[in-house]
Amino acid sequence: MQKAAARYVIFFQYAGTKYSGVMKTPADQAVEGVENHLESAVRKLKPVNEVSVVISSRTDSGVHALCNSAHVDIQRRGDKPPLLEQDLQDALNFHLKAEPIRITRAYRVHDDFHARYRAVSRTYVYRFAAGLRHHTEMPVTEKDLCWALKDTRLNIDAMQEASALLLGTHDFSSFRALSSETPFKNPVKTLEKAQLEPGVSFSQRHFHRDIQFWELTFQSRSFLYRQVRRMTGALVAVGQGRLSVSQVQELLEARDSLAFPQNMTAPAHGLFLTRVQYRDTDLGACMLTEQ
Repeated sequence: MQKAAARYVIFFQYAGTKYSGVMKTPADQAVEGVENHLESAVRKLKPVNEVSVVISSRTDSGVHALCNSAHVDIQRRGDKPPLLEQDLQDALNFHLKAEPIRITRAYRVHDDFHARYRAVSRTYVYRFAAGLRHHTEMPVTEKDLCWALKDTRLNIDAMQEASALLLGTHDFSSFRALSSETPFKNPVKTLEKAQLEPGVSFSQRHFHRDIQFWELTFQSRSFLYRQVRRMTGALVAVGQGRLSVSQVQELLEARDSLAFPQNMTAPAHGLFLTRVQYRDTDLGACMLTEQ
């Protein structure tokens, strides 16, 4: 008797430098998305059903993740039982070993679980560094992982004051980039965290140069297209004296994507998706009654 498909949520991380983003790209596109490789790895497990990996959180080209998530259904052949969670994690990592993509956890979940819509919060961290004369002074261990701010001394107090303005529920239209999805996305979001704090780097212990690493952490249930990179760009501009705290307030109140200054969006390579959070009850063991 053929057993039903089992649904799993997988948590995974990736270095986004070589990918077009996390979402799947067409077969004729030269640069692939992370999802292409995830689906390929699942197919190598030879499931009966057609493979479809449903990503929880979209990231753009060059953006990294320490924790993204997705759900996938796997129906095994004949009377084989569903894969154990650890076996699924190990098997997928085996097939992904040539890529900078790793499965960190896998959970069996109920059939109505949806990785995107069941997420209760997402956390992004943006990393940048000050105190460099030129971007070539950035340690090689930080290549494509941190935004190098050249010849910059930051007004940290002003940045923290401006970040506080973004907290809470607002219409973030000024902080989203326009896309085909813009008319269908509600620009009102609740930002639960906007925190600036000193960052850390492996190189700081061993590379003796006065480089200051910083991290901006943002947490919300969901974000608009390029919202985090725009908020980061504006806050860094405040730190550099190119934008005032009151101008950040004016941007927020403008509720107009076109009001955002050109060339102020932070580059993709400093951005990390660090957490996608679900309720514990959604990730509990799924006990199905065998018929």
